[in-house]
Amino acid sequence: MEEIDLVIDMAKDTMDRALKHTQIELSKIRAGRASTNMLDGVMVEYYGVPTPLNQVSSVSTPDARTISIKPFERKLINDIERAIINSNLGLSPANDGEVIRLNIPPLTEERRRDLVKRVKSEIEVARVNIRKVRQEANEELKKIQKDGGSEDDVKKAEERVQKLTDGYIVKAEQLMADKEKDIMSV
Repeated sequence: MEEIDLVIDMAKDTMDRALKHTQIELSKIRAGRASTNMLDGVMVEYYGVPTPLNQVSSVSTPDARTISIKPFERKLINDIERAIINSNLGLSPANDGEVIRLNIPPLTEERRRDLVKRVKSEIEVARVNIRKVRQEANEELKKIQKDGGSEDDVKKAEERVQKLTDGYIVKAEQLMADKEKDIMSV
């Protein structure tokens, strides 16, 4: 039935987006190595407008423990430095007048455990979102049944939605395992 396939396709698409969002959030959690993604949320005042750091400077990682930021305009260097300090990343910028360097300290065992807790909470959010999509899809299927859809078709569709949900939860668990392994490896 076309309506049922549409509901399942929409559920799959929404679950995909929930998983992608989780991957983006997990990439912001540092695992002891320098990554330009760590600075994604940093906004710099650029002519009175909050602007993402990567739009006013060149951000690179010359080695595994350093992030290098070279502003496109030299006068922005102090604004960028202030934005990094105010971003609560726990990083202290070293400014040489042209380039800002951020040294990424090695993670302590306690900090690693805290990061793993953050990862687990992000994965829990993903699980909740995936289950919410399942619930919405099942409600749509019930409406189709009320509007004259076959009970057998709806039951089969609910089983497909459940299998889809289980598959996405397994993918989320795998994301968690990979990130946890990444964080805990010294």
